[in-house]
Amino acid sequence: MKPAPAAAPLRGNVPRRSGWKMLRVLILLLILLLVAVTTWQQRYLSTRWRDPLYVAIYPIAADDSPVTRAYLAALDVERFKPIDHFFAREAERYRLQTGEPVRTRLRAELPAIPPQRPVDAGVLATALWSLRLRYWAWRASGHVREPEDIRMFVLYHDPALTPTVPHSLGLVKGLIGVVYTFAAPEMNGQNNVVIAHELLHTVGATDKYNPADDAPRFPDGYGDPAQTPLYPQSTAELMAGRRMLAPDRWQQAASLDEVVIGPLTAFEIRWPQHAR
Repeated sequence: MKPAPAAAPLRGNVPRRSGWKMLRVLILLLILLLVAVTTWQQRYLSTRWRDPLYVAIYPIAADDSPVTRAYLAALDVERFKPIDHFFAREAERYRLQTGEPVRTRLRAELPAIPPQRPVDAGVLATALWSLRLRYWAWRASGHVREPEDIRMFVLYHDPALTPTVPHSLGLVKGLIGVVYTFAAPEMNGQNNVVIAHELLHTVGATDKYNPADDAPRFPDGYGDPAQTPLYPQSTAELMAGRRMLAPDRWQQAASLDEVVIGPLTAFEIRWPQHAR
């Protein structure tokens, strides 16, 4: 008795599966193209500096501490006015076309924290996280009717529970900042420095410190690299965030009164190159 012939493999679904795969790839490419065009448009509009950039600040409680809850309950628009005054002061020094480059607006507290980037995220995982963050930010602020050029999501921590917070970040793509700060009145000045630092990241500024030890990088990370004597520096460059006290010693800027925008940072955000 001869064995029955083996059934021929089914091939009818192969073209269909291939077609769906190509369609998914095409949709992904269209999404990436749309993101790229939107990013370019946002980058162009956010660095013309003809009108104020409206910066929406969304406070978020990063823990359930009563200290954090009381701090957020006391937040008001005046808490962030030093940011507006700082950029107005620096705009005058650089002879910017507008005397009010930044106008902060305090929004209502958000109940949820933004998506967190995995610690070991590679290029693809980081790109997917960025898209998730932008979608989350759109959902979190989509009901707001006032203009919002830049959105800063500020997470407040009780310093007794979290003495060290993660690194904050500012994304050019989406003009979004995620800022980790402390729910302590004595830290208000430093909190504003971090918010302003990440705000400039969203419009193209780069860090001016050494990642290995956070020391300001000479000369771009010094408030005045031509100062004589060089140390201690009287000011800190915003994108370094620290004031050099000696060749091997530096200190976090206590407030924006101690901070300036250096020439390289001004160039990166498309400010004029003739500071006073």
